[in-house]
Amino acid sequence: MEIINSSMDAILENITDARQSLDDDSLKEFESVILHVNNIFVAGIGRSGLVAKAFAMRLMHIGFSPYVVGETISPSIFENDCLVVISGSGETNTVVSAAKIAKDRGSKVLAVTSYPDSTLGRLADCCLYVKGRINREDEDENYLKRQIHGNYTLLTPLGTAFELTALLFLDALVFDLMEKKEMGL
Repeated sequence: MEIINSSMDAILENITDARQSLDDDSLKEFESVILHVNNIFVAGIGRSGLVAKAFAMRLMHIGFSPYVVGETISPSIFENDCLVVISGSGETNTVVSAAKIAKDRGSKVLAVTSYPDSTLGRLADCCLYVKGRINREDEDENYLKRQIHGNYTLLTPLGTAFELTALLFLDALVFDLMEKKEMGL
């Protein structure tokens, strides 16, 4: 039980720290883009992909038109759309490629990452820093290599701190979007 309690404490501490480090101007810009585009596409790999899908589901519930990149029913992205990319490292090849394609097509790219200076962060029109991964220099930048080699921290393995914090943040963002759309709670 000691490991479980310590792990939960580490995760909760990360969430508390992350809340305090969110930038209000970036949040406003992130929301403004979402409120003013035709369609919202989401992308992520692994558990970040699950967070992206959960965010898409919430957006659909409140009246937006979200799509998950890679799903068979997702249309092409266009100029008045946006792509929300969730990546702890900001270097995962698949999502960086998706962001480049979205930019080439003239759409906005919104990034949720622990590394705003990453390739993804630099590509994004708006980048939200969500505290998660630490000791990046110890990580292999390739997602699959990290997972195969078991390169993760003991108490928050496999990017848990980032993914849970991103999930909580995006769920809270949905409540704010509901208010802005005057849906009430």
